[in-house]
Amino acid sequence: MIPQISHVPNIVQLVATFLEALKAQGFTGDTATSYADRLIMSTDNSIYQLLPAAVLFPRSTEDVVLIARVACEESFNHLIFTPRGGGTGTNGQPLNQGIIVDMSRYMNRILEFNPEERWVRVEAGVIKDQLNVWLKPYGFFFSPELSTSNRATLGGMINTDASGQGSLVHGKTSDHVLGLRAVVLGGEVLNTQPMATVMAEKLAREDTLEGRLYQKILTRCREQRALILEKFPKLNRFLTGYDLLHVFSEDMQTFDLTRILCGAEGTLAFITEALLDITPLPKVRRLVNIKYDSFDLALRNAPFIVEANALSVETLDSTVLNLARKDIVWHSVRNLITDVPDKVILGLNIVEFAGDDEELIEQQISLLCAKLDALIVQRQEGVIGYQICQDLEGIELIYNMRKKAVGLLGNAEGRAKPIPFVEDTVVPPENLADYIVAFRKLLDTYRLSYGIFGHIDAGVLHVRPALDMCDPQHERLIKILSDEVVALTIRYGGLLWGEHGKGFRAQYSPVFFGETLFNELRHIKAAFDPENRMNPGKICTPVGRNETMMQVDGVTRGTYDRRIPFAVRNDWRGAIDCNGNGLCFNFDAHSPMCPSMKITCNRIQSPKGRASLTREWLRLLAEQNVNLQQLEKQLQERTRSLWTFIGRVRNSWHASKGEYDFSHEVYKSMVSCLACKACSTQCPIKIDVPNFRSRFLQLYHTRYLRPVSDYIVANVESYIPIIAKAPKIFNFFLRRPWIRKFSKNHIGMVDLPSFSSPSLQQVLRGHSAVNMTLEKLEVLNIKQLANYVLVVQDPFTSFYEARLIADFIRLIDKLGLHPVLLPFMPNGKAQHVKGFLQRFASTAGKTADFLNRAAKLGIPMVGVDPATVLCYRDEYKQMLCKKRRGDFHIQLVHEWLYDILSTLDIANNKSNIESWYLFAHCTEVTTLPNTPNQWQEIFSRFGAKLENINVGCCGMAGTYGHESKNFENSMGIYGLSWHPRLQNLPSQRCLATGFSCRNQVKRVEGNSILHPLQVLLKML
Repeated sequence: MIPQISHVPNIVQLVATFLEALKAQGFTGDTATSYADRLIMSTDNSIYQLLPAAVLFPRSTEDVVLIARVACEESFNHLIFTPRGGGTGTNGQPLNQGIIVDMSRYMNRILEFNPEERWVRVEAGVIKDQLNVWLKPYGFFFSPELSTSNRATLGGMINTDASGQGSLVHGKTSDHVLGLRAVVLGGEVLNTQPMATVMAEKLAREDTLEGRLYQKILTRCREQRALILEKFPKLNRFLTGYDLLHVFSEDMQTFDLTRILCGAEGTLAFITEALLDITPLPKVRRLVNIKYDSFDLALRNAPFIVEANALSVETLDSTVLNLARKDIVWHSVRNLITDVPDKVILGLNIVEFAGDDEELIEQQISLLCAKLDALIVQRQEGVIGYQICQDLEGIELIYNMRKKAVGLLGNAEGRAKPIPFVEDTVVPPENLADYIVAFRKLLDTYRLSYGIFGHIDAGVLHVRPALDMCDPQHERLIKILSDEVVALTIRYGGLLWGEHGKGFRAQYSPVFFGETLFNELRHIKAAFDPENRMNPGKICTPVGRNETMMQVDGVTRGTYDRRIPFAVRNDWRGAIDCNGNGLCFNFDAHSPMCPSMKITCNRIQSPKGRASLTREWLRLLAEQNVNLQQLEKQLQERTRSLWTFIGRVRNSWHASKGEYDFSHEVYKSMVSCLACKACSTQCPIKIDVPNFRSRFLQLYHTRYLRPVSDYIVANVESYIPIIAKAPKIFNFFLRRPWIRKFSKNHIGMVDLPSFSSPSLQQVLRGHSAVNMTLEKLEVLNIKQLANYVLVVQDPFTSFYEARLIADFIRLIDKLGLHPVLLPFMPNGKAQHVKGFLQRFASTAGKTADFLNRAAKLGIPMVGVDPATVLCYRDEYKQMLCKKRRGDFHIQLVHEWLYDILSTLDIANNKSNIESWYLFAHCTEVTTLPNTPNQWQEIFSRFGAKLENINVGCCGMAGTYGHESKNFENSMGIYGLSWHPRLQNLPSQRCLATGFSCRNQVKRVEGNSILHPLQVLLKML
């Protein structure tokens, strides 16, 4: 039995009193003080970990004003505050031990739009891609680009002055900020915008906080203008923290306080709104993907490419490319980056041309390609081939692969992972190749592997050395390497931070600025935040205070993770390996990634959140000397006893009375998971939450009782075959209102589907498919078996959609083959989902034995339901040893049909050109990304047109949507993606491959939709 975990850091009384005062004065947002909530905010996309005191989620600027005003009451003047956006920063910018103010949950509205003047006004929590999706129909986009654009907030981009691909043309975020609304401690609101210097001087004479700020900044930036011009490097990607250089225009006639706040990393004020300029979408975009047999030569080739007037030049090394090849993302780009015969691609330059003049762009590409052809013929400069991508879809796929490179590096083999801390150095582009040679030599000195990608047109490369942060010797290298890279970048005329801001690295600012100019930054900090309460330890400390800055070798996640025994870390790698890249925060409702996060907007209910909580749970158990591996082994051998049951009853009673156990917080996070497994493929690190979730649930319930619904779900495959023998009787009772009410209130299940009536056996009575047995097949010879197909049953379609299985058997008949319906064997997926792992192992073992026997016949085995079929491929392999699992392979309908297409004699009648619309099961399409394409080819072979509809999860996920506690979220998830898509299409032409999906559509829309195979049957 796992022990109770109650020794966690509690919220301090002063913070609790502050939150009470805040609520009493009208704060409308959320407050979060649980250990789980604070843990989620203790990390970002960096190596660091700092536990905050509490988290606030304001709903408006008024809420932020209230926070800032109450914070300055005398009793609270020791509290510190840190603004937070998407948490995608790589240098710990939003990490601190005070109160986190998260703008991303609610402050995500697009407030105003003026297409004529080309600006948009937004709240700080709006996500970059969210804004661009909204702007696209109007022909505009917000141009600063970054790899985390599908989860990074605009407030975060402004605070770090973010930039990325295309910055030579489009610049940084600050170049596109027309004005800001910001709140300083005390509650005063600043509305910044460019103004005539004489107007700023007038404001500076006013006896207000705003006036004093203008007076201080005007004076100091004027006095130090010559030094600023001398010291600030002439680099496209230069990030200062407080941009003293651009406060004045070049002629000193215009002043803009906005430039001080852009890049301030939340150390001066809370940014709540921004007025942004927007850029017309280019009418023409082209990519040239240039392949090299040497990464060094790919870098040295950059100036030649930049001279071709390209918009941007991105580069990837072989480490990143090889990781991409192993990821699901490669499926989408493999035809756009094909291999070169007899050559190995060791570097890739992605060159983009964009604009409105198609003729000019074609000329530029032709000129570049002519030069590349010459280099290929002459075997010079490492060029071994290139491909041109002319369609927008392909271009976006290439960039999606490039963006995923950050996370993919975290999936490198071994315990040492390429990590960020010196990964965004910038040097003049002409120095880049030599600089990288020196950088690589430095890493080779320490025998470190690494991955490299970046923006060679701007001189920025992301170099991530591979370190095992659980190894104290590797952790010490953080400071050693940082010192050496600082010296190296200075030698080549560059900076340590060229893209991702300073964060914990601000300790090196005096080295680059010099003490005099660095002291000016401290004066700016003192003007806004004299008591050092806004994100202290970042950028600089205010003049007059001597607090230490954050250090690059500060507290890291590895400091905590190494306290978990190595064997446990290795055994629970799915949770331990999460590197915080945050791809699971993807805002896109039509992406399958983590539906629970999308509907709740609570990061506890995301793969990253669940991994973080599990890591801490493992650490706390290790502190109590709990041997998890031994405990799990004992579970396999332990028999049930009255005493263990009494113990669970007692513990559950204490829990109901409010007795704290951190395991309860982990449990709440885990049970909100739909077990859709999108994370296991979409996450670059392949964080498989359902896998470690089931293990956690198994251990949790050694201490606490299970809900009744768990037993009903886990045993569904044992009682359904019995019920299916008298479906009308059970359907009659299921439809009674009092039964439904009892089920909802006391069993925890709602809207249970009706059983098939007539049953499958009744529908197929007398058909050869049910008369032919495995024993009869085993006596046939190979030639006689050639035209047979084994249909593998699942509990959903067989007992709730018998007509579908019957249609599949008829389809096989129509194709001139002989179907055989195998007897129903439990699959056990529900047992795995609920954490009944011993039962699942037993079920899987027995079923695997039977399926391996069937597989010896050497004929196709086909199943209809994706979730069940994929369970044989995934969970069975995880649970069973290789010998017990065997080699049986069950195909899905489309896989089998695709394999035999060339052998089929089908009349191709294309007279019906009206499209069908495919809604693929989310687990299926993430695990088997080619599914939609294969269905389209199958339909085409049958003379029909099929269009794939991009949707996320339907919200049903097996029995998840039938459980009372999940009903509201299930409906909400369906409403995010499926409902709006279906509303715009004829329902009679819509098709779904998943049983859960069809069940959910019927429940919500009131009408059934078909499986694609049923349409094929009609065509025949």
